[in-house]
Amino acid sequence: MKAILALEDGRLFEGRAFGAPGTHTGEICFNTSMTGYQEVITDPSYRGQIVTMTYPQIGNYGVTPEDNESAGPHVRGFVIGELSPVASNYRSRQTLAEYFTEHGILGIEHVDTRALTKHLRSAGAMRACLTTELSAEEAVAAAKASPLMEGSDFVKEVSTPDSYQWEEDSRRFTLPNVVTDQPDNWLPLPPVKHRIVAYDFGIKHNILRRLRQAGFEVEVVNSRTPADEVLAKNPDGVFLSNGPGDPAALGYIHEEVRKLIGKTPIFGICLGNQILAHVFGGKTFKLKFGHRGGNQPVKDLRSGKISITSQNHGFAVDGDSLPDDIEVTHINLNDQTVEGIRHKEHPVFSVQYHPEAAPGPHDASYFFEEFAELIESTK
Repeated sequence: MKAILALEDGRLFEGRAFGAPGTHTGEICFNTSMTGYQEVITDPSYRGQIVTMTYPQIGNYGVTPEDNESAGPHVRGFVIGELSPVASNYRSRQTLAEYFTEHGILGIEHVDTRALTKHLRSAGAMRACLTTELSAEEAVAAAKASPLMEGSDFVKEVSTPDSYQWEEDSRRFTLPNVVTDQPDNWLPLPPVKHRIVAYDFGIKHNILRRLRQAGFEVEVVNSRTPADEVLAKNPDGVFLSNGPGDPAALGYIHEEVRKLIGKTPIFGICLGNQILAHVFGGKTFKLKFGHRGGNQPVKDLRSGKISITSQNHGFAVDGDSLPDDIEVTHINLNDQTVEGIRHKEHPVFSVQYHPEAAPGPHDASYFFEEFAELIESTK
């Protein structure tokens, strides 16, 4: 079946549809990761977006529930060069096409993703329509009529409706590529040392796994949970998660997080970093085409250390807007944008990238242990 990808500037790409036919609009972006397509598809931070994978062939190891980063897919559409004709992996439960059909997601293959990515790099992120139903002219019109990412609040769509304790098995393998049903191949979890509350703005499962691996007992709460209710739980700390949309549109969240400053240690990731910037009086701005992939170089300005990081964000913190009591701790070496901040007086810090990876490198995984150390230092 034929599918059309139409951009709001009139650029058209045709290809073959897979998954569920239909029509979907959203902001189109690209991800440069070579693996981890399932984690990308199920990452709530991609809510409202049509994702292009730059790696030429996708789907070769199938889909397994264990690799989901949330309960289901969040992408509006999926654009690839070629869908692998074979899904070969002992963990695979179904093909990518079967997964998309089951969940109502439309994908398109046989697209020149290199040409598409180069166009987005030069023209910037824009709205798009992916369809098996509309003509080219109708698809362009649908793209132009779709909502802008600026001002969009997708957190309300992805946040958990009810609070819960994270209890999924979070153990790690002792070696890569081992048979996972053998008890000797698992590392035991450390004892629980700290109880924290995690605000769910679109939290990934691997963040929760890494928090547990760092010795945290985690209660996950809805994004609208009042600060007083969180503090009444007497947590040792508060975590602010990743999530989709425009951080400037989340004033109701800024208001509650502001009440937590100075009351408890806080660690934020991605959207959590941007929310803290707004809470401190700073601003955020939309990047031309965003940072999405597993090869973003970040410099720690305190130590000089360089980490290769996993990133997924279309907005960034305006460093010049931050007040004097906020220190910029990390920058992106590609474009010098802010990648981390901390408060000079209160036990609050955050990073723009994803230290939990999934997918991507683990260079920055130590931040979860740093959060534990920060909590220890305040007791």
